[in-house]
Amino acid sequence: MSLLLIEIPPRQRLAARSEGGGDSALRVPGEWFYVWSSDARQATRSGVAATALLPKADSVIAVLAETDVSWHAVTPPRAAASRMRAALQGQLEEALLDDTEAVHFALAPKASGGTSWVAAMHQGWVSAVLDEIERSGMTVERLAPAAAPLSAPLSAPLSALLSAPHASESRGEGHFRRASGDDQAPVLLTVASTQGVWQMPLAGSMPRALLTPGMNMSWSATPAAAAAAEHWLGAPVAVQGDAERLLRAAASPWNLRQFDLAPRHRGTLALRDGWRRFLTRDWRAVRWGLAALVALHLVGLNAWAWSQSRLLKTKTEAMAELLRATHPQVRTVLDAPLQMQRETEALRARAGRAGDGDIEVLLAAAATAWPDGAAPLQGLRFESGRLILVAPAFAPAQLAPLRERLLAAGFDAELSEGRVTVSRAAAKPTSGRPA
Repeated sequence: MSLLLIEIPPRQRLAARSEGGGDSALRVPGEWFYVWSSDARQATRSGVAATALLPKADSVIAVLAETDVSWHAVTPPRAAASRMRAALQGQLEEALLDDTEAVHFALAPKASGGTSWVAAMHQGWVSAVLDEIERSGMTVERLAPAAAPLSAPLSAPLSALLSAPHASESRGEGHFRRASGDDQAPVLLTVASTQGVWQMPLAGSMPRALLTPGMNMSWSATPAAAAAAEHWLGAPVAVQGDAERLLRAAASPWNLRQFDLAPRHRGTLALRDGWRRFLTRDWRAVRWGLAALVALHLVGLNAWAWSQSRLLKTKTEAMAELLRATHPQVRTVLDAPLQMQRETEALRARAGRAGDGDIEVLLAAAATAWPDGAAPLQGLRFESGRLILVAPAFAPAQLAPLRERLLAAGFDAELSEGRVTVSRAAAKPTSGRPA
């Protein structure tokens, strides 16, 4: 399953309005840094390309910059899904700088009861970015944050975590990177912890004030910022490129495409996402098991078909042998049951014995079952196993007792236009009664 990760650069906040009156801060870039992976685990290739030139992939995930997402610890209100966004607006109205109508919210994955994280971002900016990407024909299935809180919010405030008794409760991940591709650009430090996400320049005393020795931290840095990070920390750091950073962000369970930004055709996307998950390495054992089960069924069906074919062939050969033994004059066997019937009928005819469909047998059956008081016949006719009795005065009510008597002897009768037709009753197939 191929995966395309698109990095969304930070939104420009200090920008003059264009002469046309539009907000230049909402102008999306024309080129994007992307990472393409063939297995969604390791980067196959990366680069910068325009929207129309981005490589195609089975799944597309956009990653939002750290500075474009603010994190708030709230207790989600008990409201229906259609009213959840309005309820969050009321809760976070005083904590936001922008108008709540211009802010998009996203709930933490599987948020239910208790304190949980809520992500807030500029809705106009995110909508513009998604529209630009999807205008090229791609569908952004998920919008992931570049950094997210590591767990549910702790009950202690940030100021309390800086003290020794609570310092061990806080853990975090720090990442150093240059603000731009220039080697002389300032180094930015991003920290994702149990108390949220913050990013600031490495210069100054604020980063050291927030990172006390008691915090359980893991550090990483891009190659361009590794030397400055090790000098600032006084310890080595793990080197992590931008491609690995995006892959790690895509592995986060967060999906910021909620409420108004939720992708359309959720059912189709969910089905396609489930199929792609089924094709991943984690489901390899299940796929092999299903393949083995299908192969076993195919082998079993073929074995059963071969057994039935052998049984049918054996029965056919037995009927042919019986025909040859009973009628030695038959040399070529094409349809043993039909040929047996014909030869038996020929023997009966040569012996002068009446058959089940002869006129003598039908007349005897009709005479025995004919109802009392019925009008006399005006004629009769015999046609290949059917005896037609002309009785214009025969009443339909008299047909029921006639048929009842004939059926007991293995015959049947029909009344149509003053004619009673007597013939051998058709054999009815027997059906097994369920146990």
